[in-house]
Amino acid sequence: MHNTQSLLLLLSLGAGCSAVGTHPPDSGAEPEAEFQSLFNGRDLTGWRRVNTAPSTWTVVDGMLHCDGKPTGELRTTHMYQNFIFEVEWRHLVSGGNAGIFVWADDITARGVPFHRSVEVQVLDHGYGNTNSHTTHGDIFPIHGARMTPVNGHGGSRAFPTESRSKPSPEWNHYSIHCNAGSITLAVNGKVVTRGDLCSPSKGYICLESEGGQVDYRNMRIKVLPDTPVDEADVAQAEQGFETLYSGVDLAGWVLSPLDRERLHVRDWVLRAEAEQGTLALSTERTFKDYEFILDLKLAGDRAALAILPQGSRGKGMHLRTDSAPLGASLSPGWNRLQGTYRAGVLDLTVNGVDCSSARLEGPREGGPLRLEVDGVLDLANLYARDLD
Repeated sequence: MHNTQSLLLLLSLGAGCSAVGTHPPDSGAEPEAEFQSLFNGRDLTGWRRVNTAPSTWTVVDGMLHCDGKPTGELRTTHMYQNFIFEVEWRHLVSGGNAGIFVWADDITARGVPFHRSVEVQVLDHGYGNTNSHTTHGDIFPIHGARMTPVNGHGGSRAFPTESRSKPSPEWNHYSIHCNAGSITLAVNGKVVTRGDLCSPSKGYICLESEGGQVDYRNMRIKVLPDTPVDEADVAQAEQGFETLYSGVDLAGWVLSPLDRERLHVRDWVLRAEAEQGTLALSTERTFKDYEFILDLKLAGDRAALAILPQGSRGKGMHLRTDSAPLGASLSPGWNRLQGTYRAGVLDLTVNGVDCSSARLEGPREGGPLRLEVDGVLDLANLYARDLD
């Protein structure tokens, strides 16, 4: 017994000496990154509402609940390049629609309530399966993004190789692995969908509201080492724009009783119907030097839009959709108007091209953004940011 104990002691000491020799304390080895929570179960710390209402995203029993109204997004406050994002989700109503965007821009693309990004579909079984989509974890680029699908059907959408998602109201687990422009999705423990050569390949993570009532829990991320990335493949970073339209009501706008009846909330679209007299709407918020965005689509034969960057006390830029400079710059469908007002000068671009510039007299202390509409127009994606 004594000899056996001595032999065991020597073997133990030998193994210990070997371990020390193989891994010296100051070897410089980097510890592996750990998963970090992306949702604290109490509030929206680390997330930002892009174009939705406060009622769209709420915390219920430690879960993040989306009521699906309006169509829009909640995004992270930080950008990510290479990472593993894990989340559990469940639809509460059969046929629900939602999604997760990766590598997204900071705000929505022109004429849509969605970001340029790569979308990971979050669909309930009741939505149905066709040759063009499934409810089991499709991945596809949207609104200017690019991706080469693995297991595609001739387009840009990647289809899952197996049907592994569970129907409402059961929970599903997604593990989204994004690395060096490639993306894989594991549904309930197995990788089923893949895409390569994605652009952008660095950006924000978004949760999409699109009609479905969805719960999310156990959201966490493991950040992986960066890899070389071209500037063209980096999404638009935070610019400081804040939404002026909730998509569910007219909160934040000052309107006369008559104009309130002529301004119609249609989810992410705001319809202005002013066929008899001018319709005026002003922000409750006031600005001094600032930048604003609004998307515009002509809904009638012709219309006029006046932009008064300092409210009714200041002068404005008056534009018609059937004459220059605005009419010559408009394209069919949605158009993006982006204005900068600084030191009394309003510069306006339409779809990224300079349209008009004017020196306007206004109160130095600032004022609201006022829009005056004649005719019928659809407005969307209304944002503003201070330039101070």
